Amino acid sequence: MTLPDYFMLILGMGAVTYIPRWFPIFFLSGKTLPGWFVEWLDLIPVTILSAILLPALVTTGTPRVFDIFRPELFIAFPTFLFAMKTRSLGGTVVVGMGLYWLWGKYL
Repeated sequence: MTLPDYFMLILGMGAVTYIPRWFPIFFLSGKTLPGWFVEWLDLIPVTILSAILLPALVTTGTPRVFDIFRPELFIAFPTFLFAMKTRSLGGTVVVGMGLYWLWGKYL
């Protein structure tokens, strides 16, 4: 690749990063959104996190095979309960890592 190609690549990556963030701010700022739409927008982070985590918790292998007896799934439940009770991100990470280590060491 030549230097102009690199510049075009960087500009393109910047545009596809910046435009999706700018678009809603530009068109929706100063407008009142309906309540149902705001409630729907609140669900987006939960659905994205679920889509990322669920396959790692219940599937295994290169062709994905459904397996509900994975240690990650068993460890996720007490870690989730700890997170809900304490609301501590750091504590949740430490508890999850500790439980995973204990599972690997003793089971």
